[in-house]
Amino acid sequence: MGLSNVLQSIKDAEESADAKIASSKEEAAKIIADARKEASEIIQSAQDGAVSSTVSTLDSARNKAGKEAEGVQAEGAKAVEGIQSSAGDRRAAAVQLVIDSLMSN
Repeated sequence: MGLSNVLQSIKDAEESADAKIASSKEEAAKIIADARKEASEIIQSAQDGAVSSTVSTLDSARNKAGKEAEGVQAEGAKAVEGIQSSAGDRRAAAVQLVIDSLMSN
């Protein structure tokens, strides 16, 4: 093998190595870009899940509080009704007492 063949082989090997290096750099850049995209999607999914979970928890708490409020309101309405009934009876008794008192005088 002549000197020019050896030099040509070295030159071809260098060009091949340069091509592999360039290809490897492109592949590495693609892998990094894909990894960043996937990480971004994972983060977005986690944020969406957190928001969804928070909304669900708030809705559940709101419904529970609403049911408790309805129960308290029903108890309060029942108590008011009892007070009004008692007040009506006492008012009638008071009116009768006043009338009886006036009639006896």
